[in-house]
Amino acid sequence: MRDVSISKSEFVEGEKAVTKLQDFQEDPELFRYCALPQILKYVECFTGPNIMAMHTMLINKPPDTGKKTSRHPMHQDLHYFPFRPADRIVCSWTAMEKVHRQNGCLVVLPGSHHGTLQEHDYPEWEGGINKMYHGVRNYDPDHPRVHLEMEKGDTVFFHPLLIHGSGMNQTKGFRKAISCHYASSDCYYIDVKGTTQENISNEVKELAAKKYGVDDTISFQDTWALRGRLVQGQRTSM
Repeated sequence: MRDVSISKSEFVEGEKAVTKLQDFQEDPELFRYCALPQILKYVECFTGPNIMAMHTMLINKPPDTGKKTSRHPMHQDLHYFPFRPADRIVCSWTAMEKVHRQNGCLVVLPGSHHGTLQEHDYPEWEGGINKMYHGVRNYDPDHPRVHLEMEKGDTVFFHPLLIHGSGMNQTKGFRKAISCHYASSDCYYIDVKGTTQENISNEVKELAAKKYGVDDTISFQDTWALRGRLVQGQRTSM
């Protein structure tokens, strides 16, 4: 992924043009992160023994161009996932260098994971918004916030209903982190048609058609089943 405000610049190349690497489950070196025993011993507390890696990301938050597009709107990860139950899904997010408020650390709304999945859409930001950066449409702006300042190697685990996001990177360097969303392989897929998730489902299917030439027989659920990779135990339902 490339930041919307720098993606078309002829003067930006290489690392500076890349905001995220997604779906690295087939890369042997990067996937080592997902299988770390130090991570899995906590993941198993949420998922049980049968563990799937469902979504992998290496995040390279760039210095903001002045358009504020390095922000990530407040959102719930479950918005992107057509599988349940939510309590059997967890994200592991590890800082690859010191993360603080100046370079856009995570910000979370404690306790929001006890709520329900909210309606998401693109926020109306003047500087533009990156592809698929949906945000919660209505949440309490007065809800207490916690900024997760972290040292290199620090790891946070969070529930897919937790409302979270990140601010601008106001430094000249890149804020690097690596993450994996895990789910129990005993989870099951749901039909999101007619729900608040239908917008992201349509967007993902449009992207799959554009990039890979697939037709309407490929469902939102199929795109996740293809990316999921067994980490531990047995692949039962997912």
